[in-house]
Order: sequence, then C-alpha cells, then structure tokens
Amino acid sequence: MLLDAARALSHSLAKLEFPAPVAHVYDQHQYAWAPYEAYVTRYGTGAKRVVLLGMNPGPFGMMQTGVPFGEIAAVRDWMGIRAPVDKPQREHPRRPIEGFDCKRSEVSGRRLWGWAAQRFGAAERFFADWFVLNYCPLAFLEASGRNFTPDKLPAALLGKVYEASDRHLAAALTALAPEWAIGIGAFAEKRIRAVLECDLVDGAVARRVRVGQILHPSPASPAANRGWAEAAEAQLAALGVRAGT
Repeated sequence: MLLDAARALSHSLAKLEFPAPVAHVYDQHQYAWAPYEAYVTRYGTGAKRVVLLGMNPGPFGMMQTGVPFGEIAAVRDWMGIRAPVDKPQREHPRRPIEGFDCKRSEVSGRRLWGWAAQRFGAAERFFADWFVLNYCPLAFLEASGRNFTPDKLPAALLGKVYEASDRHLAAALTALAPEWAIGIGAFAEKRIRAVLECDLVDGAVARRVRVGQILHPSPASPAANRGWAEAAEAQLAALGVRAGT
C-alpha cells in the first residue's frame, strides 16, 4: 500500500508546472525509486507504534538515496540498502545526482539516523516499531541552484501539492496505523493534523493516532546545533513516547 501511494503521489505531482523562481524539480520517486522501494519493502511493512514525518528532500540525503533523511552512510551501512539511482529529467549542474557515490554528508540525516542507531542499535530494532516518511518527495531548485522551500509556492499551486501529498500521508497513516504521528518540525506536524482532521484517514485510525512534534535536525536551526539528539529526547519524553530498547 505504501508503494502504491508513493507512485500515485509522484504521478499526481508530475502533472503540475512550477513557475520561476523554480527552475528545476527533482522527484526522488522517479529517479531514485529503487532504494525507496527497498526501504519500504524491508522496513515499512506492518503496523508501527511511531511514524516520524519530515518535509521534503535535502540535497545530500534523500535527493541522492531516495530514502527520507537519507544520509548515505546510514542508508548503506546501517539499513543495508544500496540500489541504482538514475538522473532526474533535468539536472542542475550545481546539484548533480551521484546516488550512493556522493561524498557529501546530509547533516539532518546524520543526526536523525545517528540518534536512531545509538538508541536502538540495529536498524531492525528501530523499524520494528518506528518508521520515517517525508511529506513531499519533490526538491525545488532555483536557477542558482539554491533550494526553494515549497511553502513559498503560489497559494493555488501549493494547495495542489498539499492535496496530493495529503492523500499519500493519509494512505500511509491508514496502512501503518501508528499510535503516534510526530512531525519533525512545525510544518510536518501541521500537515499531520490537517490530514487527521479530514475524512482521508480511516476513522478508527484517525481517532487512535496522537500527534506531536520534535525539533528539526537541520543545521540551519541554532537549537538543533546546540544538541539536537538531547532536545529531541526531551520532547519525546514530554510527549510520553518511549525511545529505544
């Protein structure tokens, strides 16, 4: 179900046209489908106690590996996933897709998956009860190569992105039936709440899911740079979410 929902999301988003300053749009569900399929097939089956939701891909993580917060070393060595990655239809020369050969590190992914490895040990232990998704698989780049965040899109177009992404999130929450759905950052928490308040999610699942938020591990966040793992641990503890074995 998760893979079908991801394919449907990609198909819906492919119909949209994005105006300047967006110059390039990368959809990992198109050119990096193989590792994402491996990620879901290996770790995304069955019900989960906690689902963590990010926003959209980072340049040296999911943009390269197709896996949410996909720091290459974590995906390859901790999760045991390595699969072919193609090129987007229109590649920006300053944002090349090198797949698992990329030498750069995604700080957000290194923090998130590093924490998971420290707290749970083997990847199988983490994914037995937890899963990580991204709300939108698209990365937007300006002509300069600078990242363009989806919240800056024109309102009507942003609404269409939300509509497609909400359907995907609803399908994922229905399939995973978590006790907790936790946004990694305020934006993700808002989208979770919006989806649960509409009629897209199975009613029994929607009534069961509790919603929370943890700090985003981005290096652009001063709070995350002061100790993201400690802050996230404190937030999970305040929510009453047990982390680790």
